[in-house]
Amino acid sequence: MTLSFAPQDAPAMALHIVPQAGLAAWLADQPGPTARWIKATAYDAAPGALTLLPDDNGGLAGAVIGADGPSERARGRFGMARAASQLPEGVWKIASPLDPADAEEAALGWLLAGYRFERYRKKPATPGARLQVPEGVDAARIEAIAAGEALTRDLINTPASDMGPADLEDVARGLAADFGAAFNAVTGDALLEQNFPMIHAVGRASPRAPRLIEITWGDAGPLLTLVGKGVCFDTGGLDLKPAAAMGLMKKDMGGAATVLGLARMIMALALPLRLRVLIPAVENSVAGDAFRPGDILTSRKGLTVEVNNTDAEGRLVLADALTLACEDAPDLLISMATLTGAARVAVGPDLAPFYTDDDGDAQALLQAGRRVRDPLWRLPFWDAYEEMIEPGIADLDNAPSGGMAGSITAALFLRRFAQGARYVHFDIYGHQPKPAPARPKGGVGQGARAVLDALPDLLGI
Repeated sequence: MTLSFAPQDAPAMALHIVPQAGLAAWLADQPGPTARWIKATAYDAAPGALTLLPDDNGGLAGAVIGADGPSERARGRFGMARAASQLPEGVWKIASPLDPADAEEAALGWLLAGYRFERYRKKPATPGARLQVPEGVDAARIEAIAAGEALTRDLINTPASDMGPADLEDVARGLAADFGAAFNAVTGDALLEQNFPMIHAVGRASPRAPRLIEITWGDAGPLLTLVGKGVCFDTGGLDLKPAAAMGLMKKDMGGAATVLGLARMIMALALPLRLRVLIPAVENSVAGDAFRPGDILTSRKGLTVEVNNTDAEGRLVLADALTLACEDAPDLLISMATLTGAARVAVGPDLAPFYTDDDGDAQALLQAGRRVRDPLWRLPFWDAYEEMIEPGIADLDNAPSGGMAGSITAALFLRRFAQGARYVHFDIYGHQPKPAPARPKGGVGQGARAVLDALPDLLGI
């Protein structure tokens, strides 16, 4: 799917963005027929309300949409994207002045509203309204961001029958080829030979072999390493999930999907950095050789882990990948994972919680998230809970009992394998439970746009 702006030289209809409080002033500057039409239809420019404007011949002259209100509840996100989904097919241009941030948000929201997951549809959706890039907006940058987000959504939306570890590898290999990046994958028993024992242990029960996927790109600048959880389907292993909890588990590779989308944005924009992407890709299945509750695994780092729940597998595969990442001394290490239900209980599906010990990095990310409408929330690496992940029989416990602070203890577990690195961990959801402007129900990226926007502050590029 290509999400792009309409040509600037195409004939376009005008879309006026009018705040409710400014409707009377706007009408005073309009031709008589337009003002009479607005009054006759009792249009009030409520936030998101759209009305079409006729021309003198009964055709379509343009449209008006009510501007978002000043409150956060009224504003929401990507309010202009409502117009993209409601306007008739054709080329449109924004006829109202916007400040740069609002113009960029409107442009990106419009493109993202055009996303459709059509892989399994016999009849593709009809083309929608297209937008000419607003004045002052970098069209290439916005299109690159939209393409990265579309990649993330496509990967999450694809069912596990067509998105196993090998399929995920194929996508990553193709992405690397598109941008001239180096690619490598370690598969099956070679994981043991090359010392990735926990990735192998989690994925060995599936007939679809586990693997560690790696992309490297760029030859100058600071090194940014992205690690994404690639659990292509999670049955819960022998501690089997109930059916209701298994229904969305095709999205358990949402961390991998998000870092691939972010990597695409970074490479398409040719940012002056070195990029490394690591994805442990597995399927957590049930078979005679599945890893068991009570097993003790030895990680690549040498730390031993007692398995108290095979459904806490994501942190196991990430641990080996994080250890590998640290061996190359990255300037910044970021992991993304659909890791815990506890994070959803804490902040719901819309916010992406993240962890870092660096207050400056936290502020850079939070400010970037606000700028680009990619909301984040900082949670703490709470040192007092370290003892909760220490079972006594082994160095670490993958699933502490008690049911408290589940997202924090998972993050603390990962931090043990990222010691020595400047580290940020995102515990994302990767799924939009109901449609919202620019975000149809289904897979969605979280945190990637905020990270992209923050990179100049985080890495000094």
